[in-house]
Amino acid sequence: MSDFDVTAADSIDLDRLRRFVAVAEELHFARAAKALRIPRQALSATVIELEEELGTRVFVPGASPTQLTDDGTALLARARDLIRVREQADREQKPDAPASLRVGFVPGVTVSKWARIWGERLPDHPLEVVGVTQGEQESVLREGRVDLCFVRLPIDRTATNAITLWQETPVAVVQKDDALSLLETISPADLATETIQDSADLDQAVDTLALVAAVGGAAIMPQSIARLHHRRDLVYRPISDTEFTEIALAWPAGTDSDLLEEFVGIVRGRSANSSRGGVAEPEQRAAAPARKSAAKKPAAKKPAPKKPVARGRKPARRGR
Repeated sequence: MSDFDVTAADSIDLDRLRRFVAVAEELHFARAAKALRIPRQALSATVIELEEELGTRVFVPGASPTQLTDDGTALLARARDLIRVREQADREQKPDAPASLRVGFVPGVTVSKWARIWGERLPDHPLEVVGVTQGEQESVLREGRVDLCFVRLPIDRTATNAITLWQETPVAVVQKDDALSLLETISPADLATETIQDSADLDQAVDTLALVAAVGGAAIMPQSIARLHHRRDLVYRPISDTEFTEIALAWPAGTDSDLLEEFVGIVRGRSANSSRGGVAEPEQRAAAPARKSAAKKPAAKKPAPKKPVARGRKPARRGR
């Protein structure tokens, strides 16, 4: 039985504990490093230093997939408590801070347009934009790490509100010299003889595309992901007669707020002067054609009078 004293974590810097928690929750170093936006090597070094400082192993050595030891499980619970207490204390120390909104987005979604509009309309309320992995799109909402999140459907709708925004074109990614690269659009029949590489985990799209570049075959994924990880040695072509993926804006049910409604309105294209209910704007658009049809047409110009022809004169004869 381990004699590990979990209270030793109380003296560890919270940033290091947050890195440990990220790995412990993902049980995957690469995904955790991407979520933290730090190199994987730096994350591995932090865990090694943490284990040396605590004098115990927090992850099972050599385990695949990554697994927590019993001491690691105890440390995870303690680290979460310490982080929660610190965050609560930070919030209480800043009571006058302006209300802000945290918006997450999965890979392939670009939010710069809406962030710009938000900054123009609500400059006194900071908007924090957070990139999240595909695998954590629901957990960030459930755990309150973001207020809203651009997600890729499907998601659990039982405790989540969501509005579907657009469909993503599915594409097949192949080597540049593959025969399929000569086609403008690929059909499922064209892929029948191809080796289809597993691309279900979009968080590992970089590795999937590297596999296609190395051994060939095709990877099927949303066009936005193919663009995000574009490689010069690969091309992607749209696939006909196949299912589309959908992007939606989601937030936890029962967490509506003025700022949340403002952001939803911005994404829906509501103007700054329209009501939050979104009724005024469609009515204005519907009334526009009526005004146009009621406008008076300019009076038609009268034809110019014909010049009178002189009578009694014979027309001059042309010379022969």
